[in-house]
Amino acid sequence: MENNALLNILQSVWDRDSSVDEAIKKFQGMAFDDLEFARIDHHRGIRKGHAEVIFCQNKTVKQILHIAGNQIAHDETVFGTRASKEALDAVVTEFPGIEVNITGRCFWKKSSFFKPKDEKAIKGRVLVVAAGTSDLPVVEEARSTVEVMGHPCTVISDVGVAGIHRLFAYKKDLQSAGAIIAVAGMEGALPSVIAGLVACPVIGVPTSVGYGSHLNGFVPLLAMLNSCASGLTVVNIDNGFGAAYAAVLMNGK
Repeated sequence: MENNALLNILQSVWDRDSSVDEAIKKFQGMAFDDLEFARIDHHRGIRKGHAEVIFCQNKTVKQILHIAGNQIAHDETVFGTRASKEALDAVVTEFPGIEVNITGRCFWKKSSFFKPKDEKAIKGRVLVVAAGTSDLPVVEEARSTVEVMGHPCTVISDVGVAGIHRLFAYKKDLQSAGAIIAVAGMEGALPSVIAGLVACPVIGVPTSVGYGSHLNGFVPLLAMLNSCASGLTVVNIDNGFGAAYAAVLMNGK
């Protein structure tokens, strides 16, 4: 259930179009649905401000379709992450109007109650800054998450420290952002540089992009955790979704 759906139920009671008992039944009936393999939390939107997200990795296509269909039937915003090409093809075929981000491996269909965030309610635009083109799958997962949650988002890509003058060309954008997600593999230096330049929250995302002893992202993860830049927050390896969700909360949910 989206927050706006709850407001509609309350408004119907206020307008005397439905009774209090009818409203309570609607509310209780939307708590969760038991699909045996999954229990869909329809009150997530009320508690958190955003509907439950489908983590598609290791789920079958049939399971993904069943969960997405259940959420659509409740007129919730459907958002799936870490979806395989097979899953993306299946949701496009099954649900008219669904949108996909192939690079970001995600799909979404917004609720009829969806509204972009009022500019007065947020601090500013969320920037997703990528060290290199190889980081784009994580970047696009983050971008899609921010936009599905109703916040404005801009991606600045391929501005890693190997050519740091490229980053400085976007100094005004960095300093006017409401929150910044800095995505980097290799040695993971980009978030530290950005956090030293701006006053807004910066979230570092280490990626599993790099050579040899890079250890599939463990090296940039430790580098970011040991940053000397004050206030840098770090999420787990390749977790573009987690970084984006945190950025939205920091930016004013």
